[in-house]
Amino acid sequence: MIIFKMERIDVMIKFGTGGWRAVIGDEFVKENIQKVGQGVANLAKESNCKTPIIIGYDRRFLSAEAAKWLAEVLAGNGFTVKFMNRSVPTPLVMHTVQKQNYDFGLEVTASHNPSEYNGIKLIIKEGRDASVEITNRLEELIDQVEEVTSLEFKLAVEKELVQYIKNPFNDFLDDIMNVMDLEAVRNRGPRILFDPMHGSGTYPLMVILYSARCTLDVININKDAYFGGHMPAPSKKGLVKLTEMVVNEGYDLGIAVDGDGDRLGIIDSNGEYVDANDILCMLYYYLHVYKGWRGPVVRNLATTHMLDAIAKDLGEECYEVPVGFKYISAKINETDAILGGESSGGLTVRGHINGKDSIYAATLFVEMLCKTGMSATEMMNMLREKYGNYEMVESNVRFEPSYKEVITKIVFEEKKLPDFGREIERVSYEDGCKVYFKDGGFIICRFSGTEPLLRIFAEADNAEKAQASIDAFAKFLNL
Repeated sequence: MIIFKMERIDVMIKFGTGGWRAVIGDEFVKENIQKVGQGVANLAKESNCKTPIIIGYDRRFLSAEAAKWLAEVLAGNGFTVKFMNRSVPTPLVMHTVQKQNYDFGLEVTASHNPSEYNGIKLIIKEGRDASVEITNRLEELIDQVEEVTSLEFKLAVEKELVQYIKNPFNDFLDDIMNVMDLEAVRNRGPRILFDPMHGSGTYPLMVILYSARCTLDVININKDAYFGGHMPAPSKKGLVKLTEMVVNEGYDLGIAVDGDGDRLGIIDSNGEYVDANDILCMLYYYLHVYKGWRGPVVRNLATTHMLDAIAKDLGEECYEVPVGFKYISAKINETDAILGGESSGGLTVRGHINGKDSIYAATLFVEMLCKTGMSATEMMNMLREKYGNYEMVESNVRFEPSYKEVITKIVFEEKKLPDFGREIERVSYEDGCKVYFKDGGFIICRFSGTEPLLRIFAEADNAEKAQASIDAFAKFLNL
């Protein structure tokens, strides 16, 4: 057992919507990781935690080592640690916490952030994202840490305070495959190209699609700390190679997941990028109309309003919640919604985990195409004919940290807005600043919870109108 004093350093460890994320070698260093571990241990003690604490990690640089440092601290504080014996996607850790009824879980990941980042995500009882109240308390406990108690990893294993989970994927895979219409996929036999973007979502989706008798080829399967020089996010810009190969080599579908396997990107057979908004709309319509599920849908306030139109037509409600998947999962449970999601690529379905999962979403998407007999483009065209055109444009504007005060004063204190040239219906400051236009569109700006960015989303019946609203906002703020 090692107990050592912590030097006071001017670093505030903050947990945003996706956990704590920091640059490797700057703030993401062993001392801070150990402080987080001690903070989690103190939180667990304060919560009278009696269950093991699960630790998983993705394929980023330093993830495996950071996971062991966390395990050493938790074991040193007397907690049993269930440790993954290999890299795993975040949805698997959430699923295990939920299935085993654990109080806490940790995943070492920076999700879709650039390769120079890493981080730690806290998962709580029922496999949920930690609430703001819990992460605020964790931040306080981390800041109060003056000494860390740690037990060397090998010794912790010998004492069985750290126990390896030898087959971590089995329950997760079975729970997905048990609700999947495998026969429909087998009968159709799609040819799919999969891009896991060098991340930890590789194995589970491969197992599911192979089991469904898909013809599957995989690119970017190797572990690469630099993610091939790209952002590990399944965006249109990041999927150029996948798009080219799908078209040139005649695949029925291209699938991509982000670095920790919780966000999904789709390339249709014609090379068209299918964004997260379209995926949500198609899956909600499919589950309601084709599979006969009944219930509302949940979206965050930066996600397409086409979901509202579909829900209204189906006699259902579309609920809007703040950004942060914990709000989506909570609303799904509260309203018994069919599914919920966000425009950044995450969604979950009723009866599954209380967090986003690209593995299940991709599986369901493949099933949808096989059962309807339509391509993604054909299905979206059908929805546009029925509900109108909804085009979303996004802009991530980086700024100097000191300029945040200026933006805050103008937008959130003085509540000034530019002239958008469109009639405003109402304005909400529930999470960021969202302007609802009378023509059905919107624009929202909010600060990123993990980076010095101002995220601006706008939706209108055409991309030019949406972009004009973004340009007006950016010009107004001198960005």
